[in-house]
Amino acid sequence: MCGVVGVYGHPEAANLAYLGLYALQHRGQESAGIVATDGEKLRYVREMGHVNDIFTANRLKDLPGHAAIGHVRYSTAGDSSKKNAQPLAVDYVGGSVAVGHNGNLVNAVELHGELRATGVGFRSTSDSEVIAALLSTHGSDSIEDAVADVMRRAEGAYSTVVMTKDRVVAFRDPAGLRPLSIGMLGDRYCVASETCAFDIIGARFLRDVQPGEIVSLTEGGLQVRQAVESERHALCVFEHIYFARPDSRLGGQVLQVARGRMGEILAREAPVDADLVIPVPDSGNPAARGFARESGLPSDDGLIKNRYVARTFIQPGQELRKHGLRMKFNPLPEVVAGKRLVVVDDSIVRGNTTRQIVQMLRDAGAAEVHMRISAPPVRHPCHYGIDMSTREEMIAHGRTEAQMATELGADSIAYLSLAGVYEAIEGSPATHCDACFSGNYPLEGTAAAQAKDAFEHALPLARA
Repeated sequence: MCGVVGVYGHPEAANLAYLGLYALQHRGQESAGIVATDGEKLRYVREMGHVNDIFTANRLKDLPGHAAIGHVRYSTAGDSSKKNAQPLAVDYVGGSVAVGHNGNLVNAVELHGELRATGVGFRSTSDSEVIAALLSTHGSDSIEDAVADVMRRAEGAYSTVVMTKDRVVAFRDPAGLRPLSIGMLGDRYCVASETCAFDIIGARFLRDVQPGEIVSLTEGGLQVRQAVESERHALCVFEHIYFARPDSRLGGQVLQVARGRMGEILAREAPVDADLVIPVPDSGNPAARGFARESGLPSDDGLIKNRYVARTFIQPGQELRKHGLRMKFNPLPEVVAGKRLVVVDDSIVRGNTTRQIVQMLRDAGAAEVHMRISAPPVRHPCHYGIDMSTREEMIAHGRTEAQMATELGADSIAYLSLAGVYEAIEGSPATHCDACFSGNYPLEGTAAAQAKDAFEHALPLARA
């Protein structure tokens, strides 16, 4: 996942972009960048690391101007390195443009080959540079016309912000796979991947960028254009379950509330005779409270989380995940010893975290450990921008719930049904992508696409 933000018409645009990225840090922790303009020149800072480590007060002073865009990244296409940090800055026929992209293009290899055949050079291994290259080589001096043409050629997920010296332009793929919202800051406008970024800068949420829509933030105000008609909407349902911050709004709902309902429905679908409900913090907290409310069981904090350890799910390498897991949680024997526990988490992908948590709770004296997951089993790879690459790395692949419980060392495991998820979020499969659970990909040709590293792996062949 990645996060993007854009601010226009404010004298402290770069500072506001920094704050917005700070709120979106959960969406990517590998690198961050901000590009700002004073109406004459684009200036940028892009580095590996966390937002607050990169952007010192002095560095933000080096980004003057009335408009800025920002990006936080974790790698879903292209490796984790500075050359792939965003926003990317390139020259095009009308001047310079900066690009920040959240999502994955499923036809990136094809587009990359077409561009190379026309003599376009590439510096990174990110599919986001394909979007930048398509814009920079477009013949129009209107950035909106160039964007509209790119949207007709690009296939996959792209919630994207671009900036020229006189405007910020945001656009979203026709299925709306990744979130993107519009806010109002005084009499000016801003955009961000999630509404929590508006809260930190004092902006008011207006609405979502519609699938297939181009939104321009200019001196004249807000300009909108439906560039590509949408055949169906397919917002990622995993955003509701895990990825977006609980204080963000999706589909008009605060996610904290929807996740609590997931826990309530899970308690009805998969009750368990137990003594205590505990969450896997922090992402399991709202569902655990919902489970406890519905079941009538007491709840407590049986695991204490070290919040200075990065989110293990989105760290790029398996070794980093293992080290993070060993540092991340500490059980409380005084709370869990002798208890039959219901341990609630929002999802399981690889199972590494869950396996160690179960063992830690047993070592702390838990009598029984029953895992309850407020999402269906993840059985299929995501090709649209979440780091769930291959079926083989997923613990639910080819296993029954009983087999998964044995693999994890739990007394039992049960998952929320997909119907339960849609009941909780008041949505339906007709408006969401649930391919990681169901295998039903909303875009034609997706199932034939390769995993997240397909683009990078294809590049040596393309260069040969």
